[in-house]
Amino acid sequence: MKRLCAMILTCEAIVIGLAIPVAISVGHTDGKLAGIAGGTLVVLAILMAGVIRRPGGMAIATGFQVLVLAAGFIVPTMFFLGALFIGLWGYAIWLGRNVEGVQSR
Repeated sequence: MKRLCAMILTCEAIVIGLAIPVAISVGHTDGKLAGIAGGTLVVLAILMAGVIRRPGGMAIATGFQVLVLAAGFIVPTMFFLGALFIGLWGYAIWLGRNVEGVQSR
């Protein structure tokens, strides 16, 4: 499950990085604000993917998903992306628990 969640965080970092110019050109968001908010989220997502296997890493990474959603107050496009990745995150946790439960039988 943690490997799948790390992969989601890595993909999330890529998508957030690609969303920065879109938020500037299409969403008419201030470039400096979008760059700082998006860049911070990209770095945090990569860091979260690295620490997810450590104790408490899943809880911290789950909190990060809420932070991505809250970034929608700065860059409105992030409401959509945050909701999308929260859905993927929840599905990965659910799927991981089901697969791990089947393997332990």
